[in-house]
Amino acid sequence: MNTAYIIADNMISSLGFNSSEHVDKLRKSQSGILPCNNSSLYPTPFQASLIDVLRLNQMKSDIDFVDKFTKLEQLHILSVRDCLSQANVDLSSEKTLFVFSTTKGNIDLLSKNYVGGIDAKRAYLHEMAKAISEYFKNPVNPVVVSNACISGVLAVNMAKDFINSGFYDNVVVTGGDLAAEFTISGFQSFKAISENPCKPYDASRDGITIGEACSTVILSKNANGSNILVAGGGSSNDANHISGPSRTGDGLMMACEKAVAEGMVEVSNIDFVSAHGTATVYNDEMESKAFNWLGVQNIPLNSFKGYWGHTLGAAGVIEIVASVHSMRNNELYKNAGFEQIGISKSLNVIRAYKKDQVDIVLKTASGFGGCNAATVLVKE
Repeated sequence: MNTAYIIADNMISSLGFNSSEHVDKLRKSQSGILPCNNSSLYPTPFQASLIDVLRLNQMKSDIDFVDKFTKLEQLHILSVRDCLSQANVDLSSEKTLFVFSTTKGNIDLLSKNYVGGIDAKRAYLHEMAKAISEYFKNPVNPVVVSNACISGVLAVNMAKDFINSGFYDNVVVTGGDLAAEFTISGFQSFKAISENPCKPYDASRDGITIGEACSTVILSKNANGSNILVAGGGSSNDANHISGPSRTGDGLMMACEKAVAEGMVEVSNIDFVSAHGTATVYNDEMESKAFNWLGVQNIPLNSFKGYWGHTLGAAGVIEIVASVHSMRNNELYKNAGFEQIGISKSLNVIRAYKKDQVDIVLKTASGFGGCNAATVLVKE
C-alpha cells in the first residue's frame, strides 16, 4: 500500500525563503532572474537567479555554531527547520532518514576565491550530508543522490520507496546547489547559457539561466493532515550522449510510463505536467516529442525555470514543491518567459495564471548522460 505523504515543504530561491513567498510571486508571474555582474562567478555579465545574501545573513544568525557551516549547508538547515515548523517529526529517531539531492554540493570550497575557514574535505558530498544530518542529531547515515539534473526527482522517488518498504517512517529530502564559478564556466563552455532570462518552449529560446536554490520536502507514512501522495516514480537512461538529450524522447517517455503505471493513474486523468523545460533548443524539442508520444500534449504544462532558473540538484525538489502548492490551491502557474511556441510537436503551455482543479500531477526531469526521471503526485 502506498503511504508516502508529503507533510511539509520549503522553497528557498531568489523568490524568497519559504513556500508562501514563492506561491505569492508565482501567482503574479514574477521572476527572480536578474542581470549578474559578479566577476568572481564569471568575468562577463550574465543572467542569473541568486539568493538574497543580505537576508540569508540575517536569518542564519539563528543557527547554532553558524560559522561551522558553509553557505549551502546554512541554506539546508534553514530549509529543514522551516519544514519542522509545519510537521511534528522526530529527526533524532532511527526511523527518520535524510536524503540529499545535489550535483556539486560545496563546490565553492574549491574555488580560488574562497576565503572562509571550512575544511575543503566538505566538498565531498557525503561530508556535507553528514555535517547537516548531525546538526539535527539524526543517527542514520544520510543518503546522497547526485545524478545530474534528475537528482531531485530521483531523491523523492527513493524516499517514497524507503517509506513504502517499511524501512523508515519519515524521510527528509533536501536538495540544493549554488551558482558557482565551476558550474557557470562549465555551461558557458557548452554555449548553453542564454544572454537573456530563459524562455522554456519559446520560439526564441537559446539556453538556460543558472539559478541557486535549496528546497525540502518531508515524506511520511502518516498523513498528518496531508492529502498529497507521491504515488509513483520511474527512471531511465537512454545513454544517448554525454550532454545532449535524445532526439527522439524515448527515454523520457519510458520513465513517465513507469511512474504512471506505479501510480496507478490514467494518462488522461493527469491535470498538470510540471516539465523540465531548460529552454535549450534540444531539450525542449525532445520533451515535446516524449509528451506527444505519452499522450499528454493537451494537458496544461509549464516549466518553473523561468522563475528561478535551472537550480541543478535542487530543481526536482523545488519544482515538486511548487507542484504540490498547485494541487493544494487548485491553480496553474504561467510558464514565465513564454510567448510563441517553438517546438515541432504541440504542447499546452500555460500562458497565464488561472484557477483550475489539480488532483494528479506528472513531474519530469532529464539530465546529462541521457538520464530521465518522473514522479506522479496524487491528491486523495
